[in-house]
Amino acid sequence: MSKKPANNNLPSLQELQQLQRNLPKLPDSMDPQKKRLIYGLLAVLAVIVLIIGLVYVSKNGVDGLLGSDATTSATDEEETTVATETLAEVKNPYKAVDPATALAPDLATAKSELASLQVKERASKAGYSREQFGPAWDDVDGNKCNTRDDILRRDLTNLRFKVRTHACTVISGTLDDPYTGKTIEFKRGKKTSSAVQIDHVVALSNAWQTGAQDLTAEQRRQLANDPENLLAADGPANQQKSDADASEWLPSNTAYRCTYVARQVHVKAKYKLWVTADEKKVMERVLNSCKDTNPAKK
Repeated sequence: MSKKPANNNLPSLQELQQLQRNLPKLPDSMDPQKKRLIYGLLAVLAVIVLIIGLVYVSKNGVDGLLGSDATTSATDEEETTVATETLAEVKNPYKAVDPATALAPDLATAKSELASLQVKERASKAGYSREQFGPAWDDVDGNKCNTRDDILRRDLTNLRFKVRTHACTVISGTLDDPYTGKTIEFKRGKKTSSAVQIDHVVALSNAWQTGAQDLTAEQRRQLANDPENLLAADGPANQQKSDADASEWLPSNTAYRCTYVARQVHVKAKYKLWVTADEKKVMERVLNSCKDTNPAKK
């Protein structure tokens, strides 16, 4: 990356002198020699801070002093601007998420869990915000990778990682999208990352309205980052789903509906969330049509 130009709006010598004149005055009763010593030390400190600032800005640009927004971080740059490596080339990769967390419970378990769920109307959405579920993509499992990259690494194939991230920052890969049945080539970038999004199988807003309001903050944080409730999916399909429940939205890929509903049921049972009457009817209908909740991919 090219260095940013130094900021031309740094304080001038005259402005620094004015700043010095505006420093709080020491008591008149203080010994003049002590006053001169204190003012001298303050002046030296100001010069040191200015020099450090000039050196830092010359190397990093003024934005480095202010911090950068996540959308402009190196992890969102185009694939071609960063060095990458395959998993086979990674030295000491961080622990990956268990692939089994993408599976649904077996059919009998899914039906049993569905029967155990309370049936109630949705509660009010009042008070809901993403922040109620903790920082987005928090590293809950402590493997030094954020949850988004954990799920990309679990669900994509043909992966390439940013070098020296221990197979953590996914730069590109291939997704066999479960929601649409399409194959999507993922490439990290400001204009391309949204093609593959991480969906909460039970949407957080839906969870909030079906019992998550009564969970502790830590339980909600776990729910938001639970691999069993997360799935890499087609971006537009995820946006279309929004916070819909099973009575309002199901994947267009009918071959995945059994797995999808079984996973929703499992997450709701795991976190003691409830379902609406219409939602339960659709879930029962889908599960009753299933031979297997984890059919082999075709």
